[in-house]
Amino acid sequence: MWLISRRAEYLEIARITILAITLIVFLGSSGLLNAQRLESFARGSQPDGGDILVDDAAGEFNFVRVRFNTYFSGGGFRGGFGDGPWAIDFPDADTNFLRGVSRLTNIRVMSNPIVLEFDDPEIFDYPFLYMLEVGQGGGIVLSPAEIENLRQYLLRGGFLLIDDFWGQRQWDNFYAAFSQLFPDREIVELSPDHEIFHVYYDIDGPQMIPALYRSDEYGEQGINTASNHAILDDQGRVMVLINWNSDMGDGWEHTYHPDYPTRYANSAYRLGINYLMYSLTH
Repeated sequence: MWLISRRAEYLEIARITILAITLIVFLGSSGLLNAQRLESFARGSQPDGGDILVDDAAGEFNFVRVRFNTYFSGGGFRGGFGDGPWAIDFPDADTNFLRGVSRLTNIRVMSNPIVLEFDDPEIFDYPFLYMLEVGQGGGIVLSPAEIENLRQYLLRGGFLLIDDFWGQRQWDNFYAAFSQLFPDREIVELSPDHEIFHVYYDIDGPQMIPALYRSDEYGEQGINTASNHAILDDQGRVMVLINWNSDMGDGWEHTYHPDYPTRYANSAYRLGINYLMYSLTH
């Protein structure tokens, strides 16, 4: 299982990446170089040859999206999102994020993102899981098998990123499900000085990233302020990162869309890569 056999390998890769950035900082050009690389990556043009993912079965990181059921509709969703709210932004967000990790870090990525469910034993092979829209369709439904498997995954060192749900109603739907996971652990809000915002890029805390065509400083439901919350283990490590009132997935999905502002795409990559680096080093 990854959480036992591959953690040392991931730690070394992340360590080398962070050391490389530290060296560039020492040489005095890191800020400019990173800004130029990020800006050129997310300036709204289609990927050139250097950004096209190659099939790398030996890559160190793959993007794993979680498929889940909702309260009203089981595996589907009666709202025009095809397979369900879990599939929103798929697969463009996933492949673009892999492309960004490949270009902006030293981590080798796999080219084909995958979809798993929480009760699949294969989740233990991956350090980083992603899910979104957990407040749609009446909220996510977790089976006892999913709860137990996810609990063990997180306690053994796994990391879950929850993205793109908005407002108090969707929070309440999310909380009804995830409070079953660790009923004795409080969901805490992360302050801007938490190390997760500074592990790779230096970020001023949570960022409100809107969906496409909602880029007028407001996101869903007229909300203009994001917050990050977390479930921590006994050592204070973030096991579950909850990105509330923000939509990183749209920032990744619409990287090359001419109507999506570059500043929001940049924020989505900076945050996502920080979360990934944290998951690989903690």
